[in-house]
Parts: sequence; C-alpha cells; structure tokens
Amino acid sequence: MSELRAPPDDRDPDALIEFGVLNLDKPPGPSAHQVSAWVRDLTGVEKAAHAGTLDPKVTGCLPELLGSATRLAPALLEGAKSYVAVLELHDDPPTELESIVGEFEGEIYQKPPKKSAVARRLRTRTVYDLDVLEIEGRQVLLNIRCESGTYVRKLCHDIGLALGTGAHMGDLRRTGTDPFDDTDLATLYDLADALAVWREDGDASWLREVVHPAERALTHLPRVTIARTAATSVAEGAPVYAPGVIDAENATEDELIACYTPNGAAICLGRLVGDPDAAKGEVVNLERVLV
Repeated sequence: MSELRAPPDDRDPDALIEFGVLNLDKPPGPSAHQVSAWVRDLTGVEKAAHAGTLDPKVTGCLPELLGSATRLAPALLEGAKSYVAVLELHDDPPTELESIVGEFEGEIYQKPPKKSAVARRLRTRTVYDLDVLEIEGRQVLLNIRCESGTYVRKLCHDIGLALGTGAHMGDLRRTGTDPFDDTDLATLYDLADALAVWREDGDASWLREVVHPAERALTHLPRVTIARTAATSVAEGAPVYAPGVIDAENATEDELIACYTPNGAAICLGRLVGDPDAAKGEVVNLERVLV
C-alpha cells in the first residue's frame, strides 16, 4: 500500500526537502539549468527542477522544485509571469510613447526567436498588463504581466518597431510566476546557510523559511479534497471517482486541478472530466500522482 504524506506543516526537515519548493532569486550569470544543479547538490535530493526557464543574464523569481515535487512542473508552467524590463530605444522617445506601448496589452502575435526551444511558427500570447513606469532619456522601464511562453525580448523589439525608433531589451528581472512573487525570495546563499545551521545545530527554523511545502506551488489551481481511502487508490493509479470526493472548488471541464487528502497533503494533479456532485462516475482524470 502506498504511504500518504503527513500534513504540510507537520513534516520533518527531510520530508520537507524531499517534497519542497524554493522561491529562488536567480542571480545573473548562470543558466537556470545550472542553478537547479546547484540546488540539487546543496539539498542532496536526487533531482531538482526550475519552473520556467530564465536566460543567464536574467534575474529574479525562479521557483525550484525539490525531489518528488518536480512532478508539479506542469502546474507552474501554466501560470502567468511578471517582469520588470528596460526598453532600450534607438532614438529619442516619441510623445505618444505610452499610448503606443498600451496597444500591446491584450492578445498579440509572436514568432519565437531563432534561439528557442519551440517551433518557430506564428502564435498568439496574451499580455495582461503593460505599464510604463519611468522614462529616462532613451530608456523606458516597463512592468509586464503576461501569459506563460511570451518572449519579452521579442515584445521589446516589436514595441520599438511600432514606436518608429527601433528598440531592444536591456536588463530584465522576473518579479513573479504564479503563484510566486518577489516578496519572499531566497538566495542560494540563504539556502546554503539554512541547510548548514540545520545540519550542524539541528535548528530547522531558518530552513522552513527558505524551503516551503510543495503544496504552496498549487495554490493558484482549483482544489478537490478526496477521502483518505480514495487517496490510497489514487496513489496506486486509480482515477478519482465521485463517491470519494469530499469537497470541490469551482473548476471548468478539462481544467488542471490539484487533489488533496483531508489533512491538506497534495495527492495528484489531474483534469476535471465529471461532476463532483454526482453519485457515481469519474471526476478527475489523473495526470501526475504525487506520492
């Protein structure tokens, strides 16, 4: 029989690290892949993975999934991203700059750049918010909140074309990736020091401020609570059936959702395929079992 996890707040440090998430402040220089390797080696987990890549020069919010929490990656890849970017104009800014920049809010067309991991074909992405924070000479500070998969470098290039000045992206910092933001970022130094204090003195209080239960990475998804007996079956690969559902938040059909045991431990990710209030039938089709 599969073993279900303890409540998130009751896990010992080893269990926390094995199914944890770190809201990391990525430094400039290393690739996101290299940062994940450092996190893996520091914590001693078998594997670690970042949620949404950042180029080497880019800094900011890079959630790191530890151990078996790497199975949660699909949940984070679907969330919105937030950035602060410097738009470097190639000529003096026009007086109508802010109104032209505002036209890039909403659905836009983008073709991924040559150096990308996806096919270079025209696609749409949604820019939820695009604000001009400051203008100094030929530099424009932008605040951007956009759909995952939006290329900010390409967005800056296209804004430059619309302005008639030409432009490229300068410095870029990611300030958030749902459900994480930059209010409680931890550095690699914080992680190394917190681990050292715990391993040397047995004090895990700092570690708990740096590494969080992996369930934190799921707070932006609709939530379904299932009975412990149903969770045991799910842990062995069975779908979620209606009789095992205790409570369900509103979710649309085929939407990615997270299922929990009554003690708050995440059990699986899946897609809603049936009515949670029905007397029988499949409710959640599994995508990732988390235990």
